[in-house]
Amino acid sequence: MKNIALVTSTLIAASIFLSANIANAQPTGIDGNYVGIGISAGTTRGVGNNDDAVFGGNLQGRYAIPQAPVSVRGAVLFGGDATAIVPTLTYDLPIAKNTNLYFGGGYSFITDGGENTQLGDRDAAVITLGVESGVSKNVVVYGDAK
Repeated sequence: MKNIALVTSTLIAASIFLSANIANAQPTGIDGNYVGIGISAGTTRGVGNNDDAVFGGNLQGRYAIPQAPVSVRGAVLFGGDATAIVPTLTYDLPIAKNTNLYFGGGYSFITDGGENTQLGDRDAAVITLGVESGVSKNVVVYGDAK
């Protein structure tokens, strides 16, 4: 009986140890908040009137909801005849240390309806897919498609 109890307790201890190591091996993703600036390009050429492809900039931010795999994001795309303001809600999937794949949806508000932006010339629903990675302290690289 002593041997069975010893083997059982050893197996339980080993199981707990291995389970803890497996849990630690899961990707942690990035969980901080940020505001960034970058370039943006539109590809709506040929869809309607005044819809030339637009190259410009973007200001984008992320607020990670604590204890949840979701974030509230906002983007301002500028450089065309108008500006697109795009609030979104995303699901954040950790894929590596300090790296998330995110996808979600929101709405694009055009500051001057009928004028061209990277997302077209009128207000519309938006689906987004992107990736973000913390490359060093206070530096995040991100990219997405809307």
